Amino acid sequence: MAQDNLIIPEIDVDKTLRNISNFIEYSLIESNAQGLVIGLSGGLDSSTAAIISAGVVNPEKILALVMPTTSTPSRDVEDAVELAKGLGIKYKVLDLDPLLAPVENICQGGLNEENIKLAQANLKARLRMMILYYHANALNRLVLGTGNRTELLVGYFTKYGDGGADILPLGNLYKTDVRHLARYLSIPISILDKKPTAGLWPGQTDEEDLGITYELLDRILYLLVDEKMDDDDVAVNLGISSRKVVKARIMMQQAQHKLQTPPIAEIER
Repeated sequence: MAQDNLIIPEIDVDKTLRNISNFIEYSLIESNAQGLVIGLSGGLDSSTAAIISAGVVNPEKILALVMPTTSTPSRDVEDAVELAKGLGIKYKVLDLDPLLAPVENICQGGLNEENIKLAQANLKARLRMMILYYHANALNRLVLGTGNRTELLVGYFTKYGDGGADILPLGNLYKTDVRHLARYLSIPISILDKKPTAGLWPGQTDEEDLGITYELLDRILYLLVDEKMDDDDVAVNLGISSRKVVKARIMMQQAQHKLQTPPIAEIER
């Protein structure tokens, strides 16, 4: 019998916050780092990560970098800045557009035009990573990534872009879990109700890119990964087409290379 209302079991919020806080604190001690650098987008994940971090680390030891481009909604920048001010953490707003144009001008020519849009989008993410690490190196800090379990499992991140980080405190939380945590932390409604977007091009949203809502994707992934159901059983339990389940599994398979270090050739001596 289909269970249309099947949801992921809710996390124990207090325990989760303790675990993440301890993880951040231990990571700083282990690495002998002097603080954190975080990319603050004005979205749910980075806002949640910033709030948790500010409860663990002296706010003066956290630097938030807001890195907009022409495709970034102004509301996102405002939300990011307001959050940083509210948390009492230092922040910088760095316009990426002056960096994007020279790189694109150097690289274009003789390339597959059909792939240019994706290459340009990934370039934004990779430039952000470079800037985060520049500051982290200069300040002896860790880059705190903001990716969640949903995005990691299906590869919805840029390799060596937003996937480039020293620690991923939200990496074992589905998007549904992050939203639950955000409500508990009283994230501003303007951020909580915002459609998830990486701001890669005007009007871009995560769910349109994925071709599925986070809510349904999380349910599929939970049954596939945590409950280890086969595709047909997942489809029956959720009352959905098996095509959606197969699509999620294929995305996971294709994402494997993003979650591993580069393969090294075997050499015999």
